[in-house]
Amino acid sequence: MRNSKIGVLLINLGTPDNADVGSVRRYLYSFLNDKHVLDIPWLLRKALLWFWILPFRAKQSAKAYQSIWDKTTGSPLLHNSMALTQSLQSYLGENYKVALGMRYGKPSIAQGFSTLIEANCDKIVALPLFAQYSDAASGSAIEALHQHYAKQQEKLPLVVVEKFFDNDHYLSAYGEFLKKHLDVNESTHILFSYHSLPVRQIMKSKQSCESACFENAPCPAIKNDNAKCYRAQCFETSRQLARICGLQPSQYSVVFQSRLGRTVWIGPDLIATLASLKEKNVKDIVVISPSFVADCLETLEELNIRAKEQWQALGGNGFSLIPCLNAHPLWVKAVAKIINQAL
Repeated sequence: MRNSKIGVLLINLGTPDNADVGSVRRYLYSFLNDKHVLDIPWLLRKALLWFWILPFRAKQSAKAYQSIWDKTTGSPLLHNSMALTQSLQSYLGENYKVALGMRYGKPSIAQGFSTLIEANCDKIVALPLFAQYSDAASGSAIEALHQHYAKQQEKLPLVVVEKFFDNDHYLSAYGEFLKKHLDVNESTHILFSYHSLPVRQIMKSKQSCESACFENAPCPAIKNDNAKCYRAQCFETSRQLARICGLQPSQYSVVFQSRLGRTVWIGPDLIATLASLKEKNVKDIVVISPSFVADCLETLEELNIRAKEQWQALGGNGFSLIPCLNAHPLWVKAVAKIINQAL
């Protein structure tokens, strides 16, 4: 009689196959054609893709990818996600099978799920690697997972961890990780930078504080009435990590990056905050990016190249980016605990 086997499906956003314009264009089409990401009428979404984003943005994005693409390991996001998958497999042992699935690109969620089926798993735990829940990332990934699950003849028990922004294992591991990297002095200011979203998407959760979104004010502590608000979850993650690291409110700010287009996005905006901090005579910036558990385009290029250049252009001094958790042993152990907690 064999021991039961638990399948673990780690889900991340995705990445182009290569950094050339054609590969990036195909990836952008898959990503931005998602109704959860560009939540506008389908005809307008198609027009926006074909007449603006794909003809113009694909070249810019390809250049950005090329600046961080490794000649040996390729995509940093894929490499770091695979490293976590392999490390988690080694840590959990033979009674588990760990697979990776990308919402867009390869390996797909379907491929990851099939790997677990072929391994004769008896139960599957899916963990989208987005600490804070948003419909654009978590919701889209979970919907794609359930669509594939519905096609299976044999319905294995499936558990989905929708978010973990307030999970003690995540916060403890991340906090300990950050303390190993932080070296704060009086001239240093910490930025917790998160991926921004259009305000309209936050409003759809019906659990947001509208005035905070439009005024760039901090979200209040998590309660029942805002527990599903992405922005509130970002502020709560920052407060908890700051507490663990012994940071005072005056030592850090919460900002949002990766805006696209002219719609109203949640803030405070990263670049605007850098300018404001320079006016306050802040000399050194340290950036932490809790939106991402694996280093990727948004951390390695947008933050560590472009944002750093912006800070230097403003006359700022030091600018350092703390790496994502990637496959750090603290994170591997935390993921294992989150998985077992969900069983």
